[in-house]
Amino acid sequence: MPTGATIGPPHVPEVGRGCQYPTPSILAPVAALRPIVEIEDVTRIYRKGGAEIRPLDHVTLHIEAGEFVALMGPSGSGKTTLLNLLAGLDRPSSGTVRVCGLDLAKLSARELARWRADHVGFVFQSFNLLPVLTARQNVELPLTLQPLSRAARRAHAEAALRCVGLGDRMDHRPAELSGGQEQRVAIARALACDPQLLVADEPTGDLDAAAAHDVLLLMKRLNEEFGKTIIIVTHDPHVAEFARRELHLEKGVLQMERRR
Repeated sequence: MPTGATIGPPHVPEVGRGCQYPTPSILAPVAALRPIVEIEDVTRIYRKGGAEIRPLDHVTLHIEAGEFVALMGPSGSGKTTLLNLLAGLDRPSSGTVRVCGLDLAKLSARELARWRADHVGFVFQSFNLLPVLTARQNVELPLTLQPLSRAARRAHAEAALRCVGLGDRMDHRPAELSGGQEQRVAIARALACDPQLLVADEPTGDLDAAAAHDVLLLMKRLNEEFGKTIIIVTHDPHVAEFARRELHLEKGVLQMERRR
């Protein structure tokens, strides 16, 4: 989001309408007997030359299934490192990261890649759409890792695009879409495999205020109506207001928590 921009008045696309997937479990709220994320006394240490860098320092955090959590903090506070750990993109130097009941440190690289494909949906600031593919084809990409027929992949991708209000843009390529529409394609791609956890790293950073508002309303709706657990990294307090729980990191330490 541009510096100084604020979230503008409601500008709501028709999202979530006609959200019917080929299987009944897709986007259905799931009850959990334990927190979906359990981070216990986690420290992450990098070494650069002779210096030791600690982006996370003895962090303990539990996130329940169905929560919408915003990780706040200045640049270098450790929020992206924390997101990478709970999404299985990195490993802690010490402590335990347990997600969906699994200790991620006990998984091999191949098992971890499979686990990510099945359980985590990623939304990035820069969309990461392939320009030569249509919206539908971009959403289908992660589904090629699943044991689905071509027809089933297409059906899942189309359902995900309808969920984010892009049922009429399925055959458009990224250059034919607005920034907000591109990010909604990216969210549909993240939802296509019906992940238990949706993680987003500064998802509104490249959007204007109106498009950012649309994307955040969509994420809020996915959380409230479909029970998706969402963890979003942001430095913008306006973005954090859409979450139900706000965590502040400072120099690798959790400093403050606020619930709404």
